[in-house]
Amino acid sequence: MTFTLQELAAIAGGELIGDGRQVITGAAPLADATAGEITFFAVQRYMPQLRTTRAAAVFVPEDFREDIAPAQIRVANPAKAFEQIILRLAPEPIHFEPGIHPSAVIASDAKLGLGVSIQPHVVIEAGVTIGDNTVIGANSYIGHGTMIGPDCMIYPQVTIRERSILGARVTVHSGAVIAADGFGFEIVEGRHEKVPQIGIVQIDDDVEIGANSTIDRARFGRTWIQEGVKIDNLVQIGHNVVIGKHSIIAAQCGIAGSTRLGDHVMMGGQAGISGHLEIGARNIIGGKTAIFKNLPPDGGVWWGVPATPVRQAHERLAWVARLGRLFARVKEIEKKLGI
Repeated sequence: MTFTLQELAAIAGGELIGDGRQVITGAAPLADATAGEITFFAVQRYMPQLRTTRAAAVFVPEDFREDIAPAQIRVANPAKAFEQIILRLAPEPIHFEPGIHPSAVIASDAKLGLGVSIQPHVVIEAGVTIGDNTVIGANSYIGHGTMIGPDCMIYPQVTIRERSILGARVTVHSGAVIAADGFGFEIVEGRHEKVPQIGIVQIDDDVEIGANSTIDRARFGRTWIQEGVKIDNLVQIGHNVVIGKHSIIAAQCGIAGSTRLGDHVMMGGQAGISGHLEIGARNIIGGKTAIFKNLPPDGGVWWGVPATPVRQAHERLAWVARLGRLFARVKEIEKKLGI
């Protein structure tokens, strides 16, 4: 599919600066775009890339006044406008037809809603309920007594163990494991003895769980992922963890057992949180940060090991960077003093 710049400006509700008859055949980032493609510019630090881009046209902010070679479409939100166009230029999304593949193994008492699609080699155990229009991808396993709501997308190779509860419009990407046993052991007579993990995992509406992420079942009660949470790939969530509404957990994060996150918490990649902590709403935790204590309920930005307020952490880095000069000055002073 192709569009003229005039058509793209109309779709995005923007002001066109350039030849409206020019045809756009694709979309790409600033550094990768070539002739015939459109890109976007929204952050000032990318100005060098904007000046060298080979794109035919660029979505720019409404107040943009720089002189650049590509045509411009001035819009309120360049990134959002670019996203609109990508969706129009992209191939049609994959659609799974309703029905049950002959190779699927489904318990006789499982309840499947209208429009459900069960792909090859799926196993659905006894007592499972699956809501309308949900897709269960190839080779996935749905354990005994699990309830999955309507309009969910369970990609291939997902394991959802017994008695899990998933709400509506939940997306689980390939390789994820929901409700494996929590990591609980006690030393009895010098040996590790497993503590029974008899709780569940509850995942509320509009949650997305990335590839190869794991969410452990509770020791008792529930591990609870609340509405709108987005979890990246390779994330580990321990038993009895609660993650508040609309929180964001980036790749390779780890959250130890019984920790509770408030609403709208953000965790950068490879951050870790110790167990049995309370993380207040709207806290932002930088990448590779280690949290060993409760964070306040009114939010903040944290970074480092152990976590400190980000401004303080930056000051410490600056001090370390100046240590070499400080040592040199001390040596010079000692030399003058004959020490």
